[in-house]
Amino acid sequence: MNTNPNPLNPEQTKRISKFLSLVLRHDPAKIGLELDPSGWTSVDTLLKKMSASGPKITREMLEHVVATNDKKRFAFSEDGTMIRASQGHSVEVNLGYEAVEPPEFLFHGTVPKFVASIKENGLKAMSRHDVHLSKDRETAVNVGNRRGNALILTVRAGAMHRAGYPFYVSENGVWLTKEVPAEFIEFRN
Repeated sequence: MNTNPNPLNPEQTKRISKFLSLVLRHDPAKIGLELDPSGWTSVDTLLKKMSASGPKITREMLEHVVATNDKKRFAFSEDGTMIRASQGHSVEVNLGYEAVEPPEFLFHGTVPKFVASIKENGLKAMSRHDVHLSKDRETAVNVGNRRGNALILTVRAGAMHRAGYPFYVSENGVWLTKEVPAEFIEFRN
């Protein structure tokens, strides 16, 4: 696929990644793009639509952004003709992930201003399809720090699973569930 290991500078990579997140997760209509029910779209169509109304990029540039995205937000189909976001959609898609047994504990990075609401209501998907959880504290810290000083919540995922709550894991290792009731959350940092 990609023969040039670095066709973009870091700022270009970040800008294109943000734009891909927008059109593959939240607003495909912004560039006239359509996603299939599983969130996939043709790579060729995406490149044409982006050239017409978004950042103009080549296939090589797209491959670089997908390959170097630290969170592995995007995935190509096995044959490389289709692309989709791995999770985090606010548009209706069915990613087709099978329910799996989670580890005993998962983690969620947040900031102190949300703690009172989480203690009362638990974790909710809000505008996304699912609550996003991390398999390790370090990843949760990185997520939480994007909004301020991270507070790490420990989710008793094993207990939730035994109580009948399904869990899914995305292609890039993010754990997903529809909600986390407050009684399954440990609030010590």
